[in-house]
Amino acid sequence: MSTQTPGPVQATDTSRIHNIGYRSYDGPRLGRSAARRALFSQSLRGAYGLGRSAKSKVLPMLLFAVMCVPALIIVAVAVVTKSSKLSIEYTQYAIFLQMVIGIFVAAQAPQSVSRDLRFRTVPLYFARPIERVDYVLAKYGAMASALFILTAAPLLIMWIGSLLAKMDFADQTQMFGQGLVSVALLSLLFGGIGLVMAALTPRRGFGVAAVIAALVITYGAVSTLQGIAYGTDNVGAVKWIGLFSPITLIGGVQDAFLGAPTQAPGGEAAAPGTAVGVVYLLVVLALIAGSYGVLMRRYRKVGL
Repeated sequence: MSTQTPGPVQATDTSRIHNIGYRSYDGPRLGRSAARRALFSQSLRGAYGLGRSAKSKVLPMLLFAVMCVPALIIVAVAVVTKSSKLSIEYTQYAIFLQMVIGIFVAAQAPQSVSRDLRFRTVPLYFARPIERVDYVLAKYGAMASALFILTAAPLLIMWIGSLLAKMDFADQTQMFGQGLVSVALLSLLFGGIGLVMAALTPRRGFGVAAVIAALVITYGAVSTLQGIAYGTDNVGAVKWIGLFSPITLIGGVQDAFLGAPTQAPGGEAAAPGTAVGVVYLLVVLALIAGSYGVLMRRYRKVGL
């Protein structure tokens, strides 16, 4: 049997090379810092739906309004009644509205990182001169900043309202500063935990469930155990049980160092003193550093 070898393919006479004006970039190269700032800005704006569709703005803006409305009511009551103090401490505000903060983290942390993982767009970031540490710092910083805006805005409303009500300037400013320290720690802790939970899966729904489990369910479990300990006259155990929930950790730190009234069952007897407060603070800092370390390890696995 004979075989026939195909001959070389001849180019057709219609082949053309068109010059459509592509040119090499000859502008300034802004480097890693500019790319990091751009990623931070884009992620922060994305947390509130800015630069996205109207539908994306509804939930974060609604949650921001829910956070601020109680502060406006508190201020209005104080001004009308000419009260000498606000009806709630600055350091208590975020604790009372923790559910709103938890929903914000559960909704926006997956939005910040899950899409990059799901659609495998993470390697595209490295078309720019950034490294893994730049990506993690930008995402972490943006999430913590978004949370700080959410939690500090009502405190600012309360501080301005207290001055309008002619309350003592020095006392109100001191308590306002203590409240800002508290929500700054909360923002770093909740932001880190939220991003870690969201980055474990490219599925946004799973990320939302994981964040709610880490922030909300742990608080319910810890509160139940604290109630049982108090009901069985083990008041000393209440302060140690508080180490196992993010929100009670923040509560313990501000009870010990920021002069906040305790929310734990048993009142002042169950509040952590200075020594136990140091343990609370170390656990909070360890969780913040651990969240950053887990994110760095996670993104090394996905190719950053």
